[in-house]
Amino acid sequence: MTASNFPFFPGDDVDSKSWGEGAPVETNMNCFCDIPNARVHMDMSPAQLVEEAIRRGEGVLSSTGALCVRSGAYTGRAPRDRYIVDTPGVHDRIAWGHVNVPISEKSFRSVYDGVCSYLEGKDVFVNRGRAGASRRYARKFTVVAERASQALFAHQMLIRPTDEELEEYGEPDFVVIAAPGYKCIPSRDGTRSSAAVIINLEQGVIIVAGTGYSGEIKKSIFSTMNYLLPTEDGVLPMHCSSNMDPATGRTAVFFGLSGTGKTTLSTDPERVLIGDDEHGWSDQGVFNIEGGCYAKCINLSAEREPEIFDAIRFGAVAENVILDERTRVADYSDTSITENTRVAYPITSIANSSADGIGNVPSVVIFLTADAFGVLPPISRLSPEAAMYHFMTGFTSKVAGTEQGIVEPQPTFSALFGEPFMPLDPLEYARMLKERINKYGTRVYLVNTGWTGGSYGVGHRIALKATRAMVHAALNGTIEQAQFAHNDLFGVDVPTACPGVDAAVLDPRGTWESDAAYDEAAHKLIAMFEDNFAKRYPNAPEEVRLAGPHE
Repeated sequence: MTASNFPFFPGDDVDSKSWGEGAPVETNMNCFCDIPNARVHMDMSPAQLVEEAIRRGEGVLSSTGALCVRSGAYTGRAPRDRYIVDTPGVHDRIAWGHVNVPISEKSFRSVYDGVCSYLEGKDVFVNRGRAGASRRYARKFTVVAERASQALFAHQMLIRPTDEELEEYGEPDFVVIAAPGYKCIPSRDGTRSSAAVIINLEQGVIIVAGTGYSGEIKKSIFSTMNYLLPTEDGVLPMHCSSNMDPATGRTAVFFGLSGTGKTTLSTDPERVLIGDDEHGWSDQGVFNIEGGCYAKCINLSAEREPEIFDAIRFGAVAENVILDERTRVADYSDTSITENTRVAYPITSIANSSADGIGNVPSVVIFLTADAFGVLPPISRLSPEAAMYHFMTGFTSKVAGTEQGIVEPQPTFSALFGEPFMPLDPLEYARMLKERINKYGTRVYLVNTGWTGGSYGVGHRIALKATRAMVHAALNGTIEQAQFAHNDLFGVDVPTACPGVDAAVLDPRGTWESDAAYDEAAHKLIAMFEDNFAKRYPNAPEEVRLAGPHE
């Protein structure tokens, strides 16, 4: 029986005969979901899934009504346990290495068979959704989950089809099987540990086994789209947030690693939020790949991030958040389980979110970095070649005291501001970005939300008020009315004025007490940029290399 012929009503329990008496459930990719005698719960509503999760002991309700669950031993992604099946059809396209680790078809089949056998006779919760707000580029993902709470996660994070769309859903493009209770056997399965996240791009199957961290479901779907969109559709996938001016339709995208302020700066009450993490850029514009948000909860407060705080209500899934045993009030400062506490909720929980998840072609691209060396300008304009350089570099920095052994700022480079999820060579994505910048006249800015007046421990963090003013000036174009001076060290153009910002702030060297100390710190960071780029991209075009920081 094919997936398009599922004779299930939402919420019904279905015995093995409804699966065709054990016959495999086929997708149009000729892959099989061979779970014998499964009791299938199909497209249950959030209320039903919450009830089922509580009944099964998967979680409890918080004081605001969110379902709070524990993810188990894995409280974050396990990048060393993530694999892509090395098949002939994708072998020559994948950028194999420590990020995209190959696994054989034999090993995939071993894990797949083991997971299906493990789920035999169990309840499975099936959720049908879509990745991609643009119907033209969307893919259908069916999630088969061992836990009701993970089916709820999938319901909130994927784009939810209408009733009419479900009637015409047909066969999924990909099936995601989430079995956190299954343990791989490395000697038999060819895995590194008992957990494995395996993407089979040719057969249309993703396995998330041995880990209860739901972020693996989200990011494996994103990784899959990051392969399909550029190779099959000519669409640039981006690990970024996006918003739009409701009056003019001007759209912006924000790239940035953790701690750079991406969520804070893109969530603007005066602009419509298209999405906060994953987007595609086609010739028609920007579209959200997701239907929900997966936000960090650490030190969350109503004052600092009211939109996220208010979204943690009934239907939301909170992972590893500590509750008061009596009142069930969340303590978002409690890191006793992990600092990576998370919550998943539909993007519609954000008051000013886009109804359709679609924006126009970006007029502005913002790269965010938190420079703890204190030497990068707080805002600068990038040429198309410099945009390629910084896109491929993905720089931010860790500060002293955040990790054991770090006593001074340490650079962090993550290609494309999301390297763990990009299956192709970073240069391919960067070339696509440059093509779009040139084609549409998109302006690109590098915004430093880090330190000024000295490195971390000496200087101070650039004021959020000033950063917001600079970002607003970039978005509405008023910053272009200023004169720009080229910074030869960093290869960027720095404005000499910006509305609402003290001009002295715009020149980082002038904020230091000692020019010599600034120069020393700047040359140290530039050497790190050059070393990273030389090692990672020896075949990059010379004009791109020269557009970045260099002596």
